[in-house]
Amino acid sequence: MSFAFEPIGWISSCFQEKFGIPRQPGLVPEACACLEIIPPYDQREAFRGLESFSHLWILFVFHECYGLAWKATVRPPRLGGNRRVGVFASRSGFRPNPIGQSVVRLLSIERKKGRLLLTLGGIDLLNATPVLDIKPYLPYADAIPDATAGYAPEAPAPKPVVFSDQAEQACRQADPTAYPNLRTLIIGLLAQDPRPAYKHSNAEKHFGMHLWDLNVRFWADGDQIVVEHIGPAVK
Repeated sequence: MSFAFEPIGWISSCFQEKFGIPRQPGLVPEACACLEIIPPYDQREAFRGLESFSHLWILFVFHECYGLAWKATVRPPRLGGNRRVGVFASRSGFRPNPIGQSVVRLLSIERKKGRLLLTLGGIDLLNATPVLDIKPYLPYADAIPDATAGYAPEAPAPKPVVFSDQAEQACRQADPTAYPNLRTLIIGLLAQDPRPAYKHSNAEKHFGMHLWDLNVRFWADGDQIVVEHIGPAVK
């Protein structure tokens, strides 16, 4: 038996590549996205009542993993990238069926220029992610206070983030319409330390994170993350 599903919409987000995306939804509230619902699913009555829910489940496809071989074991970042667990004990995209789910905040539902758009907050979704379904988040059923979480019992402690003079100036001069909450967003993302775990010991290693059409250059200085440069991304 096989199944075929068509997307109901597509994500437009600041994340142009996988590196730098929060490893779980909700960790960076400033990370927002727009979900455009495509015909014939963009009927407003199909979303009647959804505005009364603060959060949604988004079911999506790990489209950059689609067509790649699945892996029976993976190395979760929370285990330092050097210990393996079964793929079904992880949220890795390298699955037999590369389907993901994220719980996000619903900020608005509106129609603009004929397009039905949902604005979402606290996302961990790559730009151009295909969305398969939307479901309302039910706190009484979906939040289980006494649940245990194996090797990831709690969110990692955030790291302090500091900016160079150039990076501070770039944030001040950035167009807030094109780059909303740029400085706060960068702090939220880098506080989660997106560096691969096996590179944490190399404090001199410089990294680049692609947000919209910007390249954010940073490095680790002891226990803090230093944003050294913000400029146009090289195509």
